[in-house]
Amino acid sequence: MSLFIKKPLDHVLSQAADSEKGLKRTLGAANLVALGIGAIIGAGLFVRTAAAAGQTSGPGVTLSFIVAAIGCAFAGLCYAEFASMIPIAGSAYAYSYVTMGELVAWTIGWALIMEYALGAATVSIAWSEYLNKLLDGGIPYEWCHSPFESFTDNAGVFHQGVMNAPALVILLLLTLLLIRGTQESAFVNSIIVFIKVAIVLLFIALGWQYIRPENLTPYMIPENTPPVLDGAGKVIADYSGWNKHGWGGILGGAAIVFFAFIGFDAVSTAAQEAKNPKRDMPIGILGSLVVCTILYILFGHVLTGVANWKEFVDPEKGREASVAYAISTYMKDYAWLATAVTVAILAGFSSVILVMLMGQSRVFYTMSNDGLIPSVFGELHPKYKTPYKANMILFLFVGAFAAFVPGHVAGDLTSFGTLFAFVLVSIGVWMLRVKAPNIERPFRAPLVPVVSTLGALICLAMIVGLDSQTLKVAFAWMALGFVVYFLYSKKNSRLRQYGDIMPKASDFEKR
Repeated sequence: MSLFIKKPLDHVLSQAADSEKGLKRTLGAANLVALGIGAIIGAGLFVRTAAAAGQTSGPGVTLSFIVAAIGCAFAGLCYAEFASMIPIAGSAYAYSYVTMGELVAWTIGWALIMEYALGAATVSIAWSEYLNKLLDGGIPYEWCHSPFESFTDNAGVFHQGVMNAPALVILLLLTLLLIRGTQESAFVNSIIVFIKVAIVLLFIALGWQYIRPENLTPYMIPENTPPVLDGAGKVIADYSGWNKHGWGGILGGAAIVFFAFIGFDAVSTAAQEAKNPKRDMPIGILGSLVVCTILYILFGHVLTGVANWKEFVDPEKGREASVAYAISTYMKDYAWLATAVTVAILAGFSSVILVMLMGQSRVFYTMSNDGLIPSVFGELHPKYKTPYKANMILFLFVGAFAAFVPGHVAGDLTSFGTLFAFVLVSIGVWMLRVKAPNIERPFRAPLVPVVSTLGALICLAMIVGLDSQTLKVAFAWMALGFVVYFLYSKKNSRLRQYGDIMPKASDFEKR
């Protein structure tokens, strides 16, 4: 049987209606936009902006945001078409199973682990950094950094990380909430979104008057920029690579800040809770993307104008808590804002982590019902009716990354997983247009195949812009995924066992 066996669309829709019948359609377009903004604005904006500015693009991080946004816009149009046409859980995994077959679906599902699971790990690491900032560095360096991180302070004292304990704690608390079945209502989510957007707007408005033109010149990192050293003379930033300066640095920065846009695709996981998914899903996906892109560009311009981009390289200064650092150092008249920003960001990060963990558990649940991963991931709690075992296993996996892997490594891997999924979704829209032109499409992405091709190419370019070490780890992860597929998933696939008469998900849950 072909490796690209496809799941019939009518069966996917009936399966979803059966396995997810407990969900109520209560979300309107405004709720979905709020959900998207709530999932998007988090570590990517408040942490990755400074990381991209300090490592590759300097003040040109605004251009990096534009490049990343263009790639996201093309991919977002493709997601919107799929979400309106196939309004089910599983996101890109479910779409690709229908359009490109099982092997591609598995590949995307495996890559989505890097998006949602590692995304949750990255945000939890950022949560830890901001908590430490709120406590004025009260958490020892050793217990809020991975064992692969170290630095020598200005006094010549060497610090070696042991584990990131705060990140582990917040993941555990949110996992327990998910197991319990506690979900944010649309009202509570809207409040969190309001707080986060208000903080961003407040920083932009107040910080604009503190912009120093000399910080924005030159706008891109020059080719001959010398490396940055720490107190012990160790190189902590090198700009000799093609993607570390000039336009190459803008592309490299786009690959880094792309993480800031992760989340708009998570709106698609709420498709079965939308009142009118055919109309509201495209609005939710594209609307949240537009709002966040505008805020990101303004935010990046103010941040690199208030503080010099070189300061964001130093872990003792701006890299770990860039916004609070910029405010407390250069906007002293608004010192209170630094504390308010940190508290609001901690709350916002918590909602992002929750959405990421929920999204991953949904993907696991769907893949388990398809037989591609063990049935334990699809088992529901007898009382709370949540995939509690998937949540617990997910905590062990995400917690290990959060506690023992540096944030920038997890963040870049997250970007790879998302970009890879976006590439395949973009291709999938075009393929389905050719193979099934008569399927009802409530929302049609314009100018296909131009839009889908550009989406795939731009996302591929941002993958190339990632550093070589990240790519090596990512390809090793994908290779491991193929091993798992051929050793386990292929022979346990329920579509292969039952074909077009594949039983409904509930039939397996009773077994």
